[in-house]
Amino acid sequence: QINFVACQLFALLAAFWFRIYLSPSHASSAVRHAFATLFGIYFAVFCFGWYSIHLFVLVMMNYGIMNMASIPNIHRYSFVVAMGYLTLCHISRIYIFHYGILTTDFSGPLMIITQKITTLACQLHDGIGRQAEELTAEQNRLAVKSRPSLLEYLSYLLNFMSIIAGPCSNYKDYIAFIEGRHVHMKLLEVNWKQKGYDRLPDPSPTGAVMYKLCITLVSLILFLTLTKNFPMAYIIDNEFLDKTPFLSRLGYLYVVTQAAKPKYYFAWTLADAVNNAAGYGFSGVDERGTFRWDLLSNLNIWNIETATSFKMYIENWNIQTAAWLKRVCYDRAPWYPTALTFILSALWHGIYPGYYFTFLTGILITLAARAIRNNFRHYFLSSVPLKIAYDVVTWAVTQLAVCYTVAPFVMLAVEPTIKFYKSVYFHMHILSILVLLLLPVRPQTHSVRRAQNQAMPNSIKNK
Repeated sequence: QINFVACQLFALLAAFWFRIYLSPSHASSAVRHAFATLFGIYFAVFCFGWYSIHLFVLVMMNYGIMNMASIPNIHRYSFVVAMGYLTLCHISRIYIFHYGILTTDFSGPLMIITQKITTLACQLHDGIGRQAEELTAEQNRLAVKSRPSLLEYLSYLLNFMSIIAGPCSNYKDYIAFIEGRHVHMKLLEVNWKQKGYDRLPDPSPTGAVMYKLCITLVSLILFLTLTKNFPMAYIIDNEFLDKTPFLSRLGYLYVVTQAAKPKYYFAWTLADAVNNAAGYGFSGVDERGTFRWDLLSNLNIWNIETATSFKMYIENWNIQTAAWLKRVCYDRAPWYPTALTFILSALWHGIYPGYYFTFLTGILITLAARAIRNNFRHYFLSSVPLKIAYDVVTWAVTQLAVCYTVAPFVMLAVEPTIKFYKSVYFHMHILSILVLLLLPVRPQTHSVRRAQNQAMPNSIKNK
């Protein structure tokens, strides 16, 4: 953990230096690629020692696949090899060598690299192996038209801004950043003459970085004060279960879940700040004319804490991983996209049983929440008081449903998970099953792309 924080703080300083002294106007793309790659490799070795060899082995294996595999199969081979290697590392680290969760846990960077490898493979397949009319608008925009060079490939996967904590970004966005086109492309989407500008503005990330560093500081303080004082294990303590009523247990479950969040807020926001400090992450201009630096943001804290649906909560938590799951699984799944996406998410996280309890429960609750929303929400939109009442109730239910779902993710093992669910009478499982049995499901087409491209016109997406 100390190595992680030290590397990220050093990466933050290096990122500022990189943006000022190795900007596209001062250095060639090759120099920027080389610097980002070499520093990334150094950080990996510093943090994980010889374990970092796993990162380099996976990267080079998939570079070979990318250059030798046929384009129609490149995304399949890359996906199988990357996910297979990641899974083998998860299994060996925990069950063969009994490392458990170590401070030298190299699986985090390996998970990010797996995302990048499969993202690039799918986008390369879209760009070379498919016709433009077969793709969605997003797939067209992100499609990669030629195989990257070795330096570009290594820079994308191993750059110092994201090798430790991510996030995963799209290959074309990263290359545009290195070549100095990243901000310019986003600014061209706005008519600046109408806004009174004679030329394109030059947005600085400094304000966004300072703001995000303030969030990381607050998150660190909350982690050091709350997380250790409200451990998740206490909700299955025998004395607590014997003396605490059911509703009070649910209230405490919400408290301990809240206490578990700051470490994620800290790590993801700091990683976002590092990328912004390097000049990467500009996403355009909002309706108020404010420059936005959230292209790589992994969470929206306000939307998480005020979410009124399970879907809204998921969409604002670990945003870049959700985007990866959508691009490599949900949009390409021939059937049951929701279930397959949750299963892939569990497999990507690791092989602790708690992960599978969480994501399988997530499938059930997602489908039930979708059914309730489709059947009842429209009744509450006729007046402001009804809408407010609906939002209050759905907020409370959403927060409790998330707490119920993620508790096994923190507990990891089977025994405490079963003990926890027994203590709350499996109420969310039972309610979700009843909802799915009693309420009609309203199917909707999965996507226009699916109807056009997959020869499966009956594919369904329930929203």
